[in-house]
Amino acid sequence: MSIYFLGGGNMTSAIVAGMSKQGGYDIVVIDRNQEKREHLSNCYQVCSSEKLPELTATDVLVLAVKPQDMQQATAGIKVNGALVLSIAAGLTVDILRQLLGNHQRIIRIMPNTPCQIGLGISGLFAPATIDTADRAVAENIMRTTGDVVWLEEESGINRLAGISGSGPAYVFYFLNALQQAAIREGFSAEEARHLSLGTFKGAVSLAEQSGLEFVQLQKNVTSKGGTTFAATSIFDQHQLTQVVADGVSASIARAEEMQKQLVP
Repeated sequence: MSIYFLGGGNMTSAIVAGMSKQGGYDIVVIDRNQEKREHLSNCYQVCSSEKLPELTATDVLVLAVKPQDMQQATAGIKVNGALVLSIAAGLTVDILRQLLGNHQRIIRIMPNTPCQIGLGISGLFAPATIDTADRAVAENIMRTTGDVVWLEEESGINRLAGISGSGPAYVFYFLNALQQAAIREGFSAEEARHLSLGTFKGAVSLAEQSGLEFVQLQKNVTSKGGTTFAATSIFDQHQLTQVVADGVSASIARAEEMQKQLVP
C-alpha cells in the first residue's frame, strides 16, 4: 500500500510527520512546488513527485489541496479504485464523487493544527458503503497525529470545524488576550507569555487528570467575593459564554456557506 498526498501544505506536513514518526508507511507527496517537495523529503525522508503516478486499488490518495483548487487539481486523475481520504473543508462526499468520476471509496477528515505535534483531534466521516477495513486505514493514519472521532452524519464535519477545527485559534486568541493583560499590568512580554502558557498548560492538565466537569473546576478556584470571582463576574457581565457560542455558530455558518459556494 502506497499513500499519496495530493498537496504538500501545512496539514500534509503535520500528518506526514506523525506517520513518519510511527513508521511503516510508504509515503509519496505530490506537489508542483519544488521547494515544498524538497522540504518534505528532507524533513521526513519520504518520496515526492510533481505528478501523481497511476494508482491501484490498494493505494490511498489523500486530497490535501485547497478546496477552491480541488477541481483543477483532480482533473484527469484516474483513481482506479484507490481509497480516497479528503481533508479539504467544504467539499462533500457527493462533490468529491463528481470530481472523481463517481468514485465511491471516499472518507472525509477534519483535522486541526495540533496534529503538527501529535496532539491533534480529527473528525472522520464515512458513508455507509465504506467497509470496516477502509475505516481502519483512515483511523490508523490519523491516530499517528492524535485522537480521532467518528461522525455519524456528514453535517457533523461543519459543526466539528467550528469546535475543534477552528478551536485552536480560539485558545490562541485568549492566550494573546491574557498575555496583553499581563503586559498592561507591568510584566515583560516574555514574562507575560510564560505566565499565560503555563497557566493554560497547568489548567488543561488538571482538567484531564481530575475528570471533573469544567464548571466544577472553575468553582473550585472561585471563592465568592474573591479575586477570581471579581474576574469571572466581569466575564459574566459581558456574557463571554454567549460570545463564544456565537463565535462557534458563526464559524459553522461560514463552513456551510463555503460548502454551497464550492458546488461545481
